[in-house]
Amino acid sequence: MSAAEFAESLADTFELAPWVAGAASTKRPFATVTALHEAMIGALRASPGERQLDFLRGHPDLAGKAARAGKLSHESKNEQASVGLDSLSEEAFARLHRLNEAYKAKFGFPFMISVRRHTQESILAQFERRLGNDAIVEFAAALQEVLFITRLRVAGKVSGEGMPQVNGRLSTHVLDTHAGWPAAGLAIELHEWAGERAHLIATAITNADGRTDQPLIDGRPLPIGRYELRFAVGNHFRSRGIDAGDPPFLDVVPLRFSIAEPEGHYHVPLLCTPWSYSTYRGS
Repeated sequence: MSAAEFAESLADTFELAPWVAGAASTKRPFATVTALHEAMIGALRASPGERQLDFLRGHPDLAGKAARAGKLSHESKNEQASVGLDSLSEEAFARLHRLNEAYKAKFGFPFMISVRRHTQESILAQFERRLGNDAIVEFAAALQEVLFITRLRVAGKVSGEGMPQVNGRLSTHVLDTHAGWPAAGLAIELHEWAGERAHLIATAITNADGRTDQPLIDGRPLPIGRYELRFAVGNHFRSRGIDAGDPPFLDVVPLRFSIAEPEGHYHVPLLCTPWSYSTYRGS
């Protein structure tokens, strides 16, 4: 590509700042996709502080007026929709509006967060926590979130050697320690918690190895937040003809856990009998 073609193909990676791709084009060739992204981040960080501030100011509010009016960039629209920020209740929208206004009044630019790496609950918690930062700490935090946002965008546009690590994986495995073999045909539900409510985000049935055919979450960042796996162990032991009471002592076993590493691998197994269970973070 010519420098102009290169810059145009990556122009929307950094929100309303095609000059970042233009600056990175002078560093070509890149050995890896990661090196490409690092060059773009380097161009932003090497720019004058006032230009960095203008860049941050060019971003939209979370679920703000631009979002409701349909005036977001294609990338921002998809990112905010991925975590449901395009379909908030009036109460949740009002809460975010108050946070947006308080944040901009204190720091002079919109709140930056890579929404694809968080649940709604985590986004709100981060928003309220970071409002307590001083200006220097928060400016650095905003630029770090830009790194996360643009790394995902570059990985979505460019393929090749040395892809940046942007995806995580959540998996499980059920062992029937009463029988001494994997628990096949056991129904599993994955729920995401928000406040005091949980909503279902995935279901699966264990195969002959006691595993699910596909990870419960894969091919994207694991959103930071609280989760619960629910294992139908009562039905499993009933199908084996095990008398564990009526109703059974263990029916649906819930495992509540948290995810803090969006690019990590969380393996949450269950070891169970009709009367006991245990878990751990596996690999």
